[in-house]
Amino acid sequence: MTKFSHWNEEGRPKMVDISAKEITTRTATARSTITLSDEVYQAIQQGGIKKGDPTHVAQIAGIMGAKKTADIIPMCHPIMLQGTDLQFDYTKAKDGYELHIQATVKCSGKTGVEMEALTAVSIAALTFYDMCKAVDKTMVIKDTYLVEKTGGKSGTFMHK
Repeated sequence: MTKFSHWNEEGRPKMVDISAKEITTRTATARSTITLSDEVYQAIQQGGIKKGDPTHVAQIAGIMGAKKTADIIPMCHPIMLQGTDLQFDYTKAKDGYELHIQATVKCSGKTGVEMEALTAVSIAALTFYDMCKAVDKTMVIKDTYLVEKTGGKSGTFMHK
């Protein structure tokens, strides 16, 4: 088993020292899905969400979440992000609809941006839920995962 890097010699948590790592261009893409009822989907399409367009607000929240990742994930390094973008895609499901949220984050730095991309889609999904819960609270946030990452010592990762 691989030794975890976030523990010191005394077995206590530590932030990994990245000072000797090389600066490389790093990207990460993550996805999350929300199931929603026909009622929620129709309310969105007809402009019936009282708080406004939920994807517009979720987009901004996702970007803010990516920027604040180091504030909420204890061992993450603060990273100067150079780009964060989110896409939203509705698909018809057996019962209702699914909203697929995807975030891509980029930087040039000494550590990756996987957590920033995962935080972006998570915060976007939570914000979408908050925007729509007055119509229907049965929405389910599911399948949040890293799709791809590039850069750094470990190279490229693609989710199968």
